[in-house]
Amino acid sequence: MPNHQINPNKWIDLYSDYLYNYTITRVSDREIAQDLVQDTFLAGLKSMKNFKGEASERTWLISILKRKIIDHYRKINSNKGKAEVRINYKDDETEGDWLEERVADPFDKTAEDQMQNSELGDAIYNCLSKLPEKQAEVFKMKTIQGFETEVICNELNITASNLWVIIHRARTAMASCLKENWF
Repeated sequence: MPNHQINPNKWIDLYSDYLYNYTITRVSDREIAQDLVQDTFLAGLKSMKNFKGEASERTWLISILKRKIIDHYRKINSNKGKAEVRINYKDDETEGDWLEERVADPFDKTAEDQMQNSELGDAIYNCLSKLPEKQAEVFKMKTIQGFETEVICNELNITASNLWVIIHRARTAMASCLKENWF
């Protein structure tokens, strides 16, 4: 395999359009896409010494860009101020979307609430550990971390329909497990 060379003076001419098009399909916002490409170029400049030449310059920049896109979605999720766990439920009398906010106003909690939330968190992670690895990973990314479908599909190399099958099975298993172990 030939050693590839790095030449940041040509990045904008050679890669900006490609990186922008790659990004816009994942974030659907022109300004954010432009910012992420700029951040990628800046990160590439800062980490030039880490470029080993084992991949092409474009491939290396795309790997940086993928991390920037993931970080962007993580930042959006953390800016919400809470991580949410959603579980659809259905029994004989009711059905709906059960929501437990894992981080809420600390001044609006009693000791009993805090104990219940701690128990719920333990129950959720206990049930997660019982899921098949791929189901657990998809459930965490979609339901807990709030990643967009496209980001998860790209990261795990699965189709959107496959993702929804996996997430449905995971949510069903989580609801059953929580019903048995927490409610």
